[in-house]
Amino acid sequence: MFNIRIRLRALLFCAMIAISGPGCHAQYTTDWLANTYGTLAAHVGNAARSMWVAPEGVVYTASMWDENEGGVAIYQNGRSMGSIGIHSEFQGGAITGNATSIFAAMQAGTQYGTGGVGRYNRATGARDLVINVSTWTAMSHADAISGLATAGSLLYASDFFGNRVRVFTTDGAWQQDISVASPGALALDDAGNVWVARKSAGAIVEYSPTGALLNTIQMPATSRPCALYFDAPRGLLMAGDEGPDMNIKLYSATSGVTRAPQLVGTFGVQGGYLDTTTGIKGQVGDKRFTRVAGIGKDAAGNLYVLNNPWGGGWDLGRNGGTDLHAYDGAGNLLWKLQALNFEAVAAADPVTDGRLFYSGTNIYSGTAGGTFVANTVDPFSYPGDPRLNANDTQRDEHFGQLVSVGGNRILVASGQNPAIFYFFHFEPSTGYIAVPDASIPGSAFNTTRPVTGGFSIDTKGDVWAGLDRTNHIYHYPLTGFDGYGKPTWGAGIALPIPLSIRPLTRIVYLAENDTMILAQGIAGSADWTAMSTRIEVYHGWSAGNMTRPAPVIHLTSANPKSMAAAGNYLFVGYVHTVPNIDAFNLTTGHLDTTLINSNPGNVDVGNDVDSIFGLSAFVRSTGEYVVTKDNYNGSSVIVYRWTP
Repeated sequence: MFNIRIRLRALLFCAMIAISGPGCHAQYTTDWLANTYGTLAAHVGNAARSMWVAPEGVVYTASMWDENEGGVAIYQNGRSMGSIGIHSEFQGGAITGNATSIFAAMQAGTQYGTGGVGRYNRATGARDLVINVSTWTAMSHADAISGLATAGSLLYASDFFGNRVRVFTTDGAWQQDISVASPGALALDDAGNVWVARKSAGAIVEYSPTGALLNTIQMPATSRPCALYFDAPRGLLMAGDEGPDMNIKLYSATSGVTRAPQLVGTFGVQGGYLDTTTGIKGQVGDKRFTRVAGIGKDAAGNLYVLNNPWGGGWDLGRNGGTDLHAYDGAGNLLWKLQALNFEAVAAADPVTDGRLFYSGTNIYSGTAGGTFVANTVDPFSYPGDPRLNANDTQRDEHFGQLVSVGGNRILVASGQNPAIFYFFHFEPSTGYIAVPDASIPGSAFNTTRPVTGGFSIDTKGDVWAGLDRTNHIYHYPLTGFDGYGKPTWGAGIALPIPLSIRPLTRIVYLAENDTMILAQGIAGSADWTAMSTRIEVYHGWSAGNMTRPAPVIHLTSANPKSMAAAGNYLFVGYVHTVPNIDAFNLTTGHLDTTLINSNPGNVDVGNDVDSIFGLSAFVRSTGEYVVTKDNYNGSSVIVYRWTP
């Protein structure tokens, strides 16, 4: 009886707090997805695009950007060992090393720009030399230095736009140049010959130490060699193929043998993550590779493969992410490390009642870091996919919104603070691959106006958009799907924005209970992405109530930035202040709880929410609310699970 009384008192206590202020922390859990580790100290670094492996099994990866550590991350035995440099120091496309030093391509905006290679002491992490390799010093969308390799006292560097491989001593003294058209990844064999990948030509060329052409490996026409490693004990050249084969090709390349190298085997599933014989198209796995961005081995014979899942990014630092696998000598997986999100959020999948999560490019499941299920980009079937466009006006399209209508999923992908939204559907024949359909603005919606007054896709598939400088919300009703699941929408219906909420900056429409939620922008501000403190809730909007908001929510926390809604709750996040998520009751307008961090020892939740769609909300059939939040600090997606 005593224990029952205690439990009843605890329940009453939580109920009282829920009525009077933020609720009991026991009502929700704090979890994360898209990164192997949930804390800043242990998190896997963002968007690694090149790798070097030391003989003792220490792995160095280079990235263009990591918000909370140096751009060269260090790993061993599946754990983070720290980093080198600052978060914006490296270009990310090329790295190599030797017993004492790491060499990495520098980034535009640094003193030496993208034409420089920095030398860093492996023991101290300090930079002690910069070697000027290329005159192309201001490349932001491409790599000026596209390959690096060392042997003995020599450093080889691919000057991509200079059409040459440059040879220096490791102390920076120039030795010679080798003319090579558009050189990329490099490898050195035990005779001092240099192997050069020419990705766009689908070829690998071999040169002697004096620069004489020795051999050319002409790969299949669709192959794109993007990573090289020379396995001296086996006399094999290993080539990562970014083309449709998505595997590692093994070529006989024993030094001193004059015959042309021959393909003698492969490692990885033919077709990689797009293969349909060993899995669902788009499904990733231990040997279902995406882009093989790096290959290396240690002295014990363990193999390391760095994948860089597909998804564009204008600065090369916000692309598909880091997916690092380690294998023993027999090819068995030892461990993997993954960082699959930078500035993004993933939406709970209604078809699976929230068991899967869709970002703009990837699919996840599970808890405590989650499982990387699939990469939804197919660059070969859909080369025009906007998520591949590094010159897009947005940083990326990694923010996902997802609805299901009659079992037909519609994915909307957008960037951090978007004025354009891209639509995708899924077909049985394409598996997890998202098929590009349309955009707003775009011809499917008969408008060229950017969306600056809010965007929402509701559970019926209807689109609501505040088109720029119109003072109207445009409602585009879903008219149906074709035989492949491609959605179409009817003509936009212009609805005047209530005067009391102008200028409008956010829209959320809940079709299941005919509730429209509108957030006000800041009058006179040039920043149309900013929210003010007024949010109006219209119950019965489509039934005709477009003038009488009730309740009106007045935010008291500074700098609101993002909002999402599901069921009977509105969730609001803030920028430049706190990572807290406030949950407002849509009936009363009351702040019922604040989601903070119920698991601080295992999860970092980031600083704030600095993107329009940095929050997503879903209510499961059990009544549990699933709220996801972008965490650019830890390259992860935070997941709150809350039962009011």
